Amino acid sequence: MPERFEAVVIGGGQAGLATSHQLTRAGVDHVVLERGRIGQTWRGLWESFCLVTPNWSVQLPGHPYDRDDPDGFMPRDDIVAYLERYAAATETPIREGTDVTSIEPRDGRFAVTTADGTIDAGSVVVSTGAYQRPYRPPGAEALPDDLLQLDVRSYREPGQVPEGRVLVVGSGQSGCQISEELHVAGRNVVLSCGRAPWLPRRFGGHDLVWWLAETGFLDVPVGALPAEARLWSNPLSSGHDGGHDLHLRTLDAMGVTLVGRFLGQEDGRFRFGDDLATCIAWGDDRYRDFQGAASKLAAERGLETDVLPDPEALVPTSPVELDTHGFGTVVFTGGFRPSYLDLIAVPAAFDDVGFPIHTDGQSDAVPGLFFVGVHFLRKRKSSILYGVGEDAAIVAEGVAARVRS
Repeated sequence: MPERFEAVVIGGGQAGLATSHQLTRAGVDHVVLERGRIGQTWRGLWESFCLVTPNWSVQLPGHPYDRDDPDGFMPRDDIVAYLERYAAATETPIREGTDVTSIEPRDGRFAVTTADGTIDAGSVVVSTGAYQRPYRPPGAEALPDDLLQLDVRSYREPGQVPEGRVLVVGSGQSGCQISEELHVAGRNVVLSCGRAPWLPRRFGGHDLVWWLAETGFLDVPVGALPAEARLWSNPLSSGHDGGHDLHLRTLDAMGVTLVGRFLGQEDGRFRFGDDLATCIAWGDDRYRDFQGAASKLAAERGLETDVLPDPEALVPTSPVELDTHGFGTVVFTGGFRPSYLDLIAVPAAFDDVGFPIHTDGQSDAVPGLFFVGVHFLRKRKSSILYGVGEDAAIVAEGVAARVRS
């Protein structure tokens, strides 16, 4: 007979661990299954990765940030160590090295198939990360085979990159951080840009995340946002060296070449859209949207009034094509897409992009199937260390209600 639990949580990152803690508090018999080790997704990021959000914003339920540098930014290995301490402190019933291959609804319960056998579950909470599948734009398939092509998860550090210019495709947080790192290491970097919001690291006497939290920006519900917001980058900034500004203006000033959207390669030349100015303007518009909210909060609380100045002009020269000769590497940093269907073969449970169709984390199509850690699951903060605990508590209560019914 298969093992039997009231709930199975899939994924041992912050979402899965927070959900497990809340299930334990609710008295729900459960197990957490992790294909690798605790915090496996964090372990797979590049070597110099660090948080963009300050340590004080790590607010997992039952065991928030527990060291003496609240205004710092944890590097990759410290994030993993914190999650390990969290799992120990909350006594998470986790099984590492357990790869889930399928989740099958069966007579009001679920058959969770792993490499070690099948588990019978009353409910399943999928917390496998905000995104699972690296995204490459159309045209990427036409790149020559002798050009090294990396994604965010395969990029490690500058010494891995062969001689020659580097094209970074995608100007979100990862793309900007990797571009900066490569440039500082002496590489000639071209950054193919898309739409990304940006803010200064600090203004008005506070870190930008304080402003995002205090203005209510992070608590905006997904229903108040356009559908495409789920694919937007988070605001550009950096946690390196104590935290500093990092966006298109800072990269342009240091000598990174900015170009428009990547369109592919043809006849030995990279092609880019003539839309860099549009991308810059879109980011500046998001800046101005927040500028108003920050000014309103400052006025209400008697803080420094001019907390956010208007953006400085940025009109860089932007070639629409470049000879591929001399380039040694392309790094794709254009985000990720969901791949839940690889586990759950129920197309009606997901929208056209692959995101769950749900109410407060509970599937509208499959009773007993829940999700935590999805980008914009309920609010802007749903997938980050500052906000995932709120969703975990709501989902855990939904699971507990099924157990009681």
